[in-house]
Amino acid sequence: MSSVTVSAAPSTRIQEVVSPLGITAWLVEDYTVPLVSMDFAFIGGSARDPDDKAGLSYLTSGLFDEGAGPYDAQAFQEKLDDSAIELGFNSGRDRFEGSLRTLVANLDTAFAMLALALNEPRFDEDAIQRVKAQISAGLKRAETDPDSVVWRALNRRAYAGHPYGRPDKGTLSTLPGITRADIVAAHKARLSRSALRIAAVGAISASDLAKALDRAFGGLPAGVGTDSITDTVMQGAGERLLSTLNVPQSTVAMGRPGLPRHDPDFMAANIANHILGGGSFTSRLWQEVREKRGLAYSVWSQMSTARHAAAFYVGTATSNERVGESISIITAEIEKMAAKGPTVHELKRAQQYLIGAYALRFDTSRKIASHLVEIQIENLGIDYIANRNNLMAAVTEADAKRAARRLLGDGKLLISVAGQPLGYTAS
Repeated sequence: MSSVTVSAAPSTRIQEVVSPLGITAWLVEDYTVPLVSMDFAFIGGSARDPDDKAGLSYLTSGLFDEGAGPYDAQAFQEKLDDSAIELGFNSGRDRFEGSLRTLVANLDTAFAMLALALNEPRFDEDAIQRVKAQISAGLKRAETDPDSVVWRALNRRAYAGHPYGRPDKGTLSTLPGITRADIVAAHKARLSRSALRIAAVGAISASDLAKALDRAFGGLPAGVGTDSITDTVMQGAGERLLSTLNVPQSTVAMGRPGLPRHDPDFMAANIANHILGGGSFTSRLWQEVREKRGLAYSVWSQMSTARHAAAFYVGTATSNERVGESISIITAEIEKMAAKGPTVHELKRAQQYLIGAYALRFDTSRKIASHLVEIQIENLGIDYIANRNNLMAAVTEADAKRAARRLLGDGKLLISVAGQPLGYTAS
């Protein structure tokens, strides 16, 4: 076992636990309360769905707690409720993920139920139809939801011809065609120990966790087909999209290619983004768009590091009459940041905030487990938490200016608007 002190919480340590079957997990022991939280993820999500079966991964994830082994859906949920066990599953573009939260007194039951869900899901036809109906209802609502519409349109253009251009949850045309046989095949093909990343936090020892890991995950195949999705780059910078909706306020989404997570300038770009639009009340976009002009209630920017594409996004919502003005202000600030970068004062203030706020990711066991899984997926290393703030503090003004230029480039963005904006037209 190897370990490293967690700088954000000096009293805890991350241990690398390897089970007898070779299943690896990161553990933070904490006996403050008799609880255990565990997050896990399998690499490979909705991007692996066939085009005509979009939504397969998401549908499958919704069925793992709808009956397993000897328990039908109702009995399975009653068994969880009787022991106050929280068990959930989800699927995104690049991963299938789950979480478990339980009292120490019910650890054996919790891991036994998780093992059933992962290894013996029933996929009963009535459960499949029920979950399909729930997803379909959400997809119908999304057709008139400006936020859903605007991002769906942006992704469709940005990643045309690539799985990232499809909605994670599928569509009303693809969902009905997904069969039980498709679901069973997806389960067998996508869940394996080699694709697994795990983190546990709470009142459990390394030896007990090792045994529990084999019980829950040991029945899965050692390895299955690898993720064959190709890397891509966001397209359409400089284009303008319009999805007409009868709403009084338009939603605006913008994007351009970003920097990969392991790029040497990533940390500096993260700081530049915080100054531009990631810092809420203190950011340039917040000050120029909301505080000075009252154009929007919220405006933000963020960096995204999906497994096969890095991107930079901006989002806001404003009255139909002021869409053009809002876009002009946002793009002007982006161009200014790309050309000149942040000031020394902005840099120091951002570093101080981002270093201090990092500890907030460790104030609950759930947050810690989730963050540790994310670090594993990003291949940042078990010592990342100990080193992260030093990396943040080491960014210089020259680093931040260079990273801002690389992140924002010529300032051109793919712009998507959903609503009835006045004076805005698609290109």
